[in-house]
Amino acid sequence: MSDNEMNTEYIFDSAPAENVSDIMIEAKGIKRCFKLGSGEDFYALKGIDIQIPAGKLTILKGRSGSGKTTLLNILSALDEPTEGEIIVDGHEMNEKEKELLRRYNIGFVFQSVALIPIMSAYENVDFGLRLAEYDGNRDARIRQVLELVGLTSRMTHYPNQMSGGEQQRVAIARAVAHKPKVIFADEPTGALDTASGLAVMKLFQELVYKEGITIVMTTHDPKLMELGDVVYEIEDGEIVER
Repeated sequence: MSDNEMNTEYIFDSAPAENVSDIMIEAKGIKRCFKLGSGEDFYALKGIDIQIPAGKLTILKGRSGSGKTTLLNILSALDEPTEGEIIVDGHEMNEKEKELLRRYNIGFVFQSVALIPIMSAYENVDFGLRLAEYDGNRDARIRQVLELVGLTSRMTHYPNQMSGGEQQRVAIARAVAHKPKVIFADEPTGALDTASGLAVMKLFQELVYKEGITIVMTTHDPKLMELGDVVYEIEDGEIVER
């Protein structure tokens, strides 16, 4: 077993989601301070305490500027808190473990989809698998996840040949292909019409159920709130509803 394999196993328990009732990620006293041009301190987060359950869909809701994306970035180890700690699977990670977490155990979905325009849907998913150093049968896994998101017939199409909803589904397929434990999605339905947005939410629910993935997503759309297993409302950098 390589050092990387030992480290990634240490970060996450290998038990199936249905046997784990524990918390996947816990935030304790998270504050995030930014320096304004005037030199004053601005606290985007003001002492956040939340728990992200394993194998569930957790929604961080709030209007633009509420701090939800800042919190998502900290939960996913893309950013560091000014104060507080993030516990992942019962363990506070060092920098090396955070790097391994991002590379092997996390998938990201963004509002802008961020597909590579010169690659087909199949090639975009394959690119994600190569970056994650996936050691299984890549072709089989690509076809499996594209079928999961309903795009088997579109796998040879390029992003400019697909609708916004289809592009987002390719982005989701790419995010889940390497079998991460957690998917972080920042306003994944923000650029979609209502029908496409609800289709993405249904897909997230299926991923939680079928693949045992933990999903954390941000949104400001009130129509989507009831679809989450857990919902946290953020206002001015604080949790205001549980």
